[in-house]
Amino acid sequence: MNTQAKISENALELDARGWGKALEKYKKANNVKAMREILLTVIPFGILWAIMYQTLSFSYVLTGLLAFPAAGFLVRIFIIQHDCGHGSFLTNQTANRWLGRVLGILTITPYDYWQRSHAIHHASSGNLDHRGMGDIQTLTVSEYKAKSKFGRMIYRLYRNPITLFVIGPAYVFFLEQRLPIGMMKIGWKPWVSTMLTNIGIVFYSLLLIWFVGWKAFLVIQLPVTFLAASFGVWLFFVQHQFEDTNWDHSPNWDRRESALHGSSHYDLPVVLRWLSGNIGIHHVHHLCSHIPFYRLTEVIRDYPELKEVSRITLWESFKCVKLALWDEKQYRLLSFKDALSPA
Repeated sequence: MNTQAKISENALELDARGWGKALEKYKKANNVKAMREILLTVIPFGILWAIMYQTLSFSYVLTGLLAFPAAGFLVRIFIIQHDCGHGSFLTNQTANRWLGRVLGILTITPYDYWQRSHAIHHASSGNLDHRGMGDIQTLTVSEYKAKSKFGRMIYRLYRNPITLFVIGPAYVFFLEQRLPIGMMKIGWKPWVSTMLTNIGIVFYSLLLIWFVGWKAFLVIQLPVTFLAASFGVWLFFVQHQFEDTNWDHSPNWDRRESALHGSSHYDLPVVLRWLSGNIGIHHVHHLCSHIPFYRLTEVIRDYPELKEVSRITLWESFKCVKLALWDEKQYRLLSFKDALSPA
């Protein structure tokens, strides 16, 4: 897997000086581009939803097949909401917040609550001493060995692909995000964000049910939302759970180093890259989270040396599923088999 390709001397020099300064020019949002992205995402999503409703009268199979592209557009809606959370999508921060809150009804993700947990993820990604918020649980080899047999079994069940990409996404999006889990005791703001989003989801659902009926609503909305949740978790997994990722303890952990080498460049085919809002260029996003997703490709174009850093292709990404334990001696993420086999 070509995930730690050497970058040019120029790029190394930029890294030493600070990538933040080098990428500063890409941080400026463009409202015209942003509005175009909204129209090119929300309208096709609505059209696909309507087409799925029409197909119910003659082909459930076609309805099911259309759920996949519809879910892709819902993922893209989430990426817009994600950029609003970073204050990077529009030039006006009030507009970013309210757009993010409205889109949170479609993605069933409470904007303000999610924004706070995601900020913690960016501030601690790759830090072994600050795991747990907005992360996929990852144990070191020594931590796994120190657990009881029952504890090891639970962790293996958690890292099973069915749990990670089927059960987990359904639990997080449909159940966990209905309450401000992890922030229930820090004040009223997470509660307000979550409860208002829940109310918005109820009204949005009732409106659709009023138009199409509850059976059609469930047959269309549930599969689309579930698939989008699974796709989203898969993207997040590959962006941080690859063999040569970068994890370390606080004394040695460096945010920018973790961003550059601890986040992947998930080099997807052009259609999938567009549907995922370029979020696969994740190392650049972590280097400078205020770059709008519609400008991330400019960075790769202007700094081609970044294209090969932590690069993972679609085919290579499927191999990441088996990775489960961080080996602090080999400094890499390993499968259970490789991590636990005798030396």
